Amino acid sequence: QVQLVESGGGLVQPGGSLSLSCVASGNFDGIFAMGWYRQAPGKQRELVARRTSGGSTNYDDSVKGRFTISGDNAKKTVYLQMNSLKPEDTAVYYCHLETSYSWSDRIYDYWGQGTQVTVSS
Repeated sequence: QVQLVESGGGLVQPGGSLSLSCVASGNFDGIFAMGWYRQAPGKQRELVARRTSGGSTNYDDSVKGRFTISGDNAKKTVYLQMNSLKPEDTAVYYCHLETSYSWSDRIYDYWGQGTQVTVSS
């Protein structure tokens, strides 16, 4: 069983900052990538930022220059520093893990329970 526990969401004014954290635990063999997705009401879940185990990162265009993803493979954690937040960043943010097992060639993915980020004055 794999668990992803997120923390750090909340309410912030436009232009403010928030930091999200996610720690993975349970039975898996290695981290292929970890990332953050978000889902606003009435919209599909979308990728915000992703970081591979080698440290490569990619971001949605809407957050480039404002959000920074980082992580620690040994600690099985991923972070998302969000600056210059806008009302359109309001969503539930989900931690995502891509992992593998020694007995399989495929990549398995797991999700956290989500944390609410609300940007409003």
